[in-house]
Amino acid sequence: MPEGDTVYRQARMLNDVLAGRVLTHCDLRVPAFATLDLTGQQVHEVASRGKHILMRIGMSTIHSHLKMEGEWRVYSPGQPWRRPAFQARAVLATAESQVVGFELGVLEVLPTAREADAVGHLGPDLLGPDWDEREAVRRIGEHPDVPIAVALLDQRNLAGLGNEYVGELCFVRGMLPTRLVRDADVARAVTLAHRMIVANKDRAIRSTTGETRRGRTSYVHRREGMPCRRCGTLIRRLQLGRTELELRDTWYCPVCQT
Repeated sequence: MPEGDTVYRQARMLNDVLAGRVLTHCDLRVPAFATLDLTGQQVHEVASRGKHILMRIGMSTIHSHLKMEGEWRVYSPGQPWRRPAFQARAVLATAESQVVGFELGVLEVLPTAREADAVGHLGPDLLGPDWDEREAVRRIGEHPDVPIAVALLDQRNLAGLGNEYVGELCFVRGMLPTRLVRDADVARAVTLAHRMIVANKDRAIRSTTGETRRGRTSYVHRREGMPCRRCGTLIRRLQLGRTELELRDTWYCPVCQT
């Protein structure tokens, strides 16, 4: 599942080509909204909220979530798509461009006034105007017996962090992903999380190490069996989640993280 900075860049790309323009075509290829046509309505803006994308068009909002395989792509009128047409879930066009949402994990339309029905459960957005560090810390602190990695991944606490950021964050802070919230310096972790994702929001290559060379952009993420960049100990992998259905891979150094 993409990190919040990826979703932020997708929303900004869509906003650049759609905001202020009128739709000349609208094709939503999901059964619940297949007959809904927003053609002729103006796109007010496209914004991200954590890992969600909100297209505000007329009095409605198209809400999408990329999940694992989804993405939005922008094409010039008549330009061939670079992904199969059967993967397209939404096709929107203006006089100047066409945007296509492929394999979107969530696609729905709701009144803009009711956006909270879709994203109201989310905590403060690390890349949004509502970012509130104290509120994020407070929400995490309400679950003292939860592993810190699970708490940071919970979008109800703060919105935007994915597996990569959480693993890297735990390494930089010297915390095992399994350390309980009550034993962690949550405030410093949240501050660092914000710094990390803001530093990467405009980068084509995400880096948590300060380097952009291939193979040097992360400390532990997907480096199982490789030597720790600090101590040389082999990186390990474990799975954590709120439930067995939500287990996700997490990488760590058994020496540098305690």
